[in-house]
Amino acid sequence: MAAEPGPAPDRAADTTAARPADTPATTGAPAAVGAPADAAAETAADAPAAPGGFAGWRGRRPFWGGLLVVLAGAEILFTEKAPMRMVIRIGMLGLAGYIVPALMVLCGLLLIFHPVQRVFYSVLAALATLGTWVTSNLGGFFIGLLLGLIGSSLAFGWLPDQPRRRRVLRREAKREATPA
Repeated sequence: MAAEPGPAPDRAADTTAARPADTPATTGAPAAVGAPADAAAETAADAPAAPGGFAGWRGRRPFWGGLLVVLAGAEILFTEKAPMRMVIRIGMLGLAGYIVPALMVLCGLLLIFHPVQRVFYSVLAALATLGTWVTSNLGGFFIGLLLGLIGSSLAFGWLPDQPRRRRVLRREAKREATPA
């Protein structure tokens, strides 16, 4: 009997998984041929552990960029409910005034929960944000426009598998040095 294929591998977890900086898989150096197996375990144990829980999950995706895009879309949708004196665009653009910010919220959520396609979602979010200038009260009275552009830029510039910063490494070393 042939084995049934399992579920498709999750590419997001594969490309954004945090790895210790000095393991042979990331340095490209092959493991020593005659080295005992516990020597490799010792080098992996010496490496600083990746943060777990919510902080680790947040670090493997463009979280802050996606969150800013979601907040921008929500703010722009909120300004659509402004009193009639404050509403600048009404009429045929009224439907687009709801669709474009909803697209921004969707792009922000996809940036957070599906980071593999972050470039496409961030470009789409930036274009939708610029579209709110015309369709939704000057981009939610400039606040949503600025939040959306900053968030989509952060998401576009985010890269997975970056080496840990010196400041983070120093903080972890200081935390390990102090007795708990």
